Amino acid sequence: MPGQGGPQQAPMGVSSVTGPTPNKGFEAAGIQKLGMAIKLMTDALPLVGATSEIGSALMDSIKKLSKHVQPGAMNPASERNNIEQMAMRNQQNSQMQQQMKQQAGGGQSPGAGAAKPGMAA
Repeated sequence: MPGQGGPQQAPMGVSSVTGPTPNKGFEAAGIQKLGMAIKLMTDALPLVGATSEIGSALMDSIKKLSKHVQPGAMNPASERNNIEQMAMRNQQNSQMQQQMKQQAGGGQSPGAGAAKPGMAA
């Protein structure tokens, strides 16, 4: 009987062995960003002091995250690219914030709604 018996087989071309593979380009970009974050944390460490509570948390984080970034993953070119991307995003966000402020204010200039005719001060 076809409905009974041994284990059922997966349809042709589908198995637990074949599955989605991670995008290596995204992974490399993520590792570069992680390297940049580690560099920023390392730069912040002397400012907060290594013996402070924040400093010890930074040290722990740097140690844990550094295990995932191979030496040479960050080079001057990738660092420059990351900085340029952050600057572009910052500029775009600033423009969006200005547009939102203008929309929220209804296009009024500052102080335009302060004194309305017919109202006593």
